[in-house]
Amino acid sequence: MTFRGFIAVDVPRSPALDQLAADLRRASPSLKVVDPAQVHLTVKFLGETEEGLVPEIVTAMREATAGVRPFEIRVRGTGAFPNLGRMNVLWVSVEGAEPIAKVADALEGALEALGFPGEGRPWKAHVTLARVKGRSDLDGVRRILESHASDLFGTATVDAVHLKKSLLTPQGARYSVVETVRLGT
Repeated sequence: MTFRGFIAVDVPRSPALDQLAADLRRASPSLKVVDPAQVHLTVKFLGETEEGLVPEIVTAMREATAGVRPFEIRVRGTGAFPNLGRMNVLWVSVEGAEPIAKVADALEGALEALGFPGEGRPWKAHVTLARVKGRSDLDGVRRILESHASDLFGTATVDAVHLKKSLLTPQGARYSVVETVRLGT
């Protein structure tokens, strides 16, 4: 059996992030906004993942996080990939995530050896808020992102990295934790 897998750090909900998601949802029918309860910082997207590889993936996660202590992140600022002029993914930035960048780098080689393709671009600390599924009513979306470009949406302590499973539904993706690796253990 396979599942759609990824490795992530949870980002707790905050009233400011909930409000931003609600504003974006109202701004355009072209957006598929992520449920605020599901927001996370993706460390590595795996795609189709054999259940039999889970122990080896968890070993790679443990090795990549060895020596990483719990740390604070700040969720601040908004933007879009590839840019505000041609938006495909709307995001909020994550400051203070350098320890996770090191984990992401360490995971690349270990997971490539298990058959997962390398990323091919540098890892960027961001939380996906929405995906653009159409091209109508995006001027209002741009204004919202520009008006929150430097806002602080919250802080959190990162104390674990999770292997997660993504189930795609008509209402959007639903995530569940397969395994957890605690930091500093």
